[in-house]
Amino acid sequence: MFIAWIWMGILILIPFIMLYFTLKYLFGKNRNDRNDRVCPDPELPQISSPLDILKVSYARGDISREEFLQKRNDLLEK
Repeated sequence: MFIAWIWMGILILIPFIMLYFTLKYLFGKNRNDRNDRVCPDPELPQISSPLDILKVSYARGDISREEFLQKRNDLLEK
């Protein structure tokens, strides 16, 4: 009789354990992928240099053309 209670407990716990690992897999993976990116926008490629950051700022319209050209020349002189 005691063994039947143990088996019943195990059979009740199995779906909860499977649900836990499924949720951990689904939501844990996305969190790690986001931390690997330098740029938080998933549509943009990874940014690795100051010139790339400057190009993205210009493409978004954050800076004017003159400001872009001046900063680009400053970066390329180094």
